[in-house]
Amino acid sequence: MTRLDVHGKGVTVIVWFDGENEVDCDIGQVERAFADHGEHFVEVTRLMPGMTSVELVEHGPDSAVIRTNEGLMKRTNISKRIGADTVVVEFDEEYEAGSSVTATSHFSHEFTAIDAGVRHRLVMSDVEAPGLLGFFYQRFGSSKMGNAFLTAYKAYFERPDE
Repeated sequence: MTRLDVHGKGVTVIVWFDGENEVDCDIGQVERAFADHGEHFVEVTRLMPGMTSVELVEHGPDSAVIRTNEGLMKRTNISKRIGADTVVVEFDEEYEAGSSVTATSHFSHEFTAIDAGVRHRLVMSDVEAPGLLGFFYQRFGSSKMGNAFLTAYKAYFERPDE
């Protein structure tokens, strides 16, 4: 884990995952997808490994609650910053994976227009998960989880119907 000054704001976070990939879509497509962040999060979550059931339970202007076959995702403090060639979406998440473990974290998705599409950078930070299972999750789960999110977003934006 490393410390990072997020977007030059003087806020230091403990980075759990920092990765990126290129997505074959345009920045306008990303902006439109986040117009309804609740439905967007549901559709991306459906593409995550192991997800067989995903439903939107609650949706507000800066929040979304999603129930999956693995547990309950509560996303709060959702903020969107949209520029001419960037879309940045940030939120806090509390994920209750059954009765086994509850993890909290902060997500920052930064989409930037490039010549060949969009670069998606994902930073997951300030991850906390108590207990023995939480220890293993924090210690060994970052690459698997972060790359699963990057892959799901890529699949979502590169769907043929988009």
